[in-house]
Amino acid sequence: MANEGFEYLGVNHVALVCRDMKETVDFYTNVLEMPLVKTIQLGDRGQHFFFDAGKGATIAFFYYIGTDRPEKFIPEDHYFYSATHTAWGVDNPEQLKLWKETLEKRGVTVSPFTRHEILESIYFRDPNGYPLEVTLRLRDMHMLDAKDAEMTLEAAMQLEDESRAGKERLRDIDTVWRRKAKLVEEYITAE
Repeated sequence: MANEGFEYLGVNHVALVCRDMKETVDFYTNVLEMPLVKTIQLGDRGQHFFFDAGKGATIAFFYYIGTDRPEKFIPEDHYFYSATHTAWGVDNPEQLKLWKETLEKRGVTVSPFTRHEILESIYFRDPNGYPLEVTLRLRDMHMLDAKDAEMTLEAAMQLEDESRAGKERLRDIDTVWRRKAKLVEEYITAE
């Protein structure tokens, strides 16, 4: 798809709902050391408050006065819940290690260092149960990474379409890799 003139300057903010304003403000200002930079009044319903997340980006929370957190927002120990998260980047391994050590000293449960091809990350949760990540890019992404991503997703989407047409579900990632191998072979042959 051709770019029709959209220009992206990075993420402006991520917005979430908090269950306890005091606990949330304490965590983001004292544990994560993010300055509180703005509060917007939501009529007579509540507050929308923003923390500086670096380089012009913010993470924001809604607090609705006199309400309880809906059951669907109660944290779950399930990959669907944990997959939706906010991640901040660091520039070097020393910074990632410092984040882990500092968070643990402040009483936060932090995952072991986890490598994902070109990233190394740590994971933890805020007081609302939202999954958070601090990540280090291990190398720059290149044109080959974009082509690889395109072929991987094309293979997966083809198989999803075929599975749905047959009233079935795609069951394993190995099937995707086999289909991708065929796409790679077709791409090389067409060159």
